[in-house]
Amino acid sequence: MPHADPVAVHLLRRRQLLKGALAAALPLGSSAAFAASAQDAAPPLAVGGLPVTCNLTLPIACLAKANANARAGLGPAPFVYHKYSGWPEIKESLMTGRIQAAYMLAPLVMDLVNSRIPMKIVSLGHRSGAVIMVRLDSSYRRFRDLRGKAIAVPSRFAVDYLFLRKMLAREGMTLKDVEIIEMNPPDMPAALYAKAVDAYCTGEPFGASAQRAGYARPLAMTRDEWRNYICCVLTVRDDVIRTQRPVVQDLVNHIQAAGTWLDQGPANRDKAADIAGGKAFFNQNPKIIKFVMENPQDRVTYGDLRMIREEFDELMQLSLEARTLKKPIAYERYVDDSFVKSLQPLKLIL
Repeated sequence: MPHADPVAVHLLRRRQLLKGALAAALPLGSSAAFAASAQDAAPPLAVGGLPVTCNLTLPIACLAKANANARAGLGPAPFVYHKYSGWPEIKESLMTGRIQAAYMLAPLVMDLVNSRIPMKIVSLGHRSGAVIMVRLDSSYRRFRDLRGKAIAVPSRFAVDYLFLRKMLAREGMTLKDVEIIEMNPPDMPAALYAKAVDAYCTGEPFGASAQRAGYARPLAMTRDEWRNYICCVLTVRDDVIRTQRPVVQDLVNHIQAAGTWLDQGPANRDKAADIAGGKAFFNQNPKIIKFVMENPQDRVTYGDLRMIREEFDELMQLSLEARTLKKPIAYERYVDDSFVKSLQPLKLIL
């Protein structure tokens, strides 16, 4: 075994002695301030998200907090955005602690908590925002025209999949009438263009990107078929909720404020598209995000981010029927709505 560097050992002992002397010399109030300062210096929460407009409140919240801290001279923001391309990766990162929070699929959170993975939903992130896209030159005019066709979905845990099942049931169809293919949302437009699939069901802007490119059109939108649709929800590990509650509250405050700000008018949505399209966040063409925001204006909405138990109960029932959830789960086990109940309104700095 190699010997320890005597200089390093000396410096370590010296730092420990100085730290102990400083703690002993400080009055009680100063010791608390020292501890708070050390806590403030903790690494920021890593919050994962996909480059989809259902996650648009996240980059807005992260940038607003960073700007507020910079203006106040408080150093880096206590939470930062981490981009992911698919649900399996973001789920694994949250389970293993590589990230501490994420925008997750609500039914997936229910399933993970049922499997004793400790995490809670603390806020919504959006409403509506899912579409079923087909090729512009296809003969499909009604959902029933997709009988016998291949349809891509992000995941069987995605609420997009539940939306697809709703449409099947409405037309008296079952899963046996179509072929379901799981695919990461960024790959769907190219798959439709290459005729590898006949349709895809996903969150924006991956419907709008194909529509704006001129080779696809919406066959169905949640704005028309399922007005109270929710999909992506802000989810935080239980250990982080216990140990960093003020930071989680601050994150929820900014997410909810971002939702209100986004629905205040077209100018804010244009600005949001420019922010989210940047390399630090979605790394997408902002014009595609703006297309989503304008065609029509309520294609995705953000202003109503209330946590409504009945809506989660509906998602749970639909997931049980889809057999993506094996057994019911109590609302309190996978939702912590105390942060929304303790919401502190704020004005975003963007």
